[in-house]
Amino acid sequence: MSTKTRVSLLFVTVCFIWGTTWLAMELAVATIPPITATGIRFAVAAPLIILLARLKGVTTWFPKNKSPEFFLISLFYFAIPFTLMIFGEQYISSGLASIIFANMPVVVLIFSVLLQRHKVAMHQLAGLVIALGSLVTIIGNEMSVNSNGSLMGVVALVVAVLMHALIYTSVQTRCEGVHVLTYNALPCLLAAVLLMITGYFMETPDINSFSALSLGAVIYLGSIAGIGGIMAYFQLNKLASPFQASICFLIFPVIALCLDSLLNGTMLSHESLFLTLFLMIGVFLTKLPEGTFRKYKILFKRS
Repeated sequence: MSTKTRVSLLFVTVCFIWGTTWLAMELAVATIPPITATGIRFAVAAPLIILLARLKGVTTWFPKNKSPEFFLISLFYFAIPFTLMIFGEQYISSGLASIIFANMPVVVLIFSVLLQRHKVAMHQLAGLVIALGSLVTIIGNEMSVNSNGSLMGVVALVVAVLMHALIYTSVQTRCEGVHVLTYNALPCLLAAVLLMITGYFMETPDINSFSALSLGAVIYLGSIAGIGGIMAYFQLNKLASPFQASICFLIFPVIALCLDSLLNGTMLSHESLFLTLFLMIGVFLTKLPEGTFRKYKILFKRS
């Protein structure tokens, strides 16, 4: 199989998995409390990730000098943000949730500038403004026209994105060289244990009330989304450029919106759908490598 074909298959796989994740979370939280649901999700994912690491000969132990990063990732990259995501979907549609999360590259760019003093090209700054402006307008519009809209759900998703991006940005350099399976295995397991204990005392879940559909959705999140999504995106980043891989953030919200409309009959307003196009353009601009337009400007001058 050629590299081009493999990249295409991986790209489609990542977009499909990320696009269906949001509907799965919505189905999971229908009968399972959010903390417990997220705990079960990680309890399914962690052993599979550990097994895969063993098969590939990858250590699951973090380097000894990375203990602070290990706990930060466990709590603020896995346990809390993923619980907030599924909690938020009790109040907003899976389509709107996916649109909010699609701004992850934009938030990562902001934290990269604030924390790591990365330089930002003009087109990236323009994309940031366009994306955030579009997102704020979409949220405001949906909160006013959709009776199912809820400020609590939006806040939960926004906090999850901010927390996820902050930890990713702050530990990215310090965890350079740590294998993706190591990065996910034990932090995921610790998150599962903490969430299952917390859920037991805070939510007192009744297992008899869990529907087969919700349990199936949680298993899907822990296995297919947990393993398939991680490994497919990891392989995609190895074979394609970071920019090409990041295009997934433009595609998966479209899949999530289509599924939400098809299965739940939920649609964003026409104005919000139109603004979603601008939001995607903004995200696209933030991911364009620095110097892209400078290169074309030089070519234009030469011609």
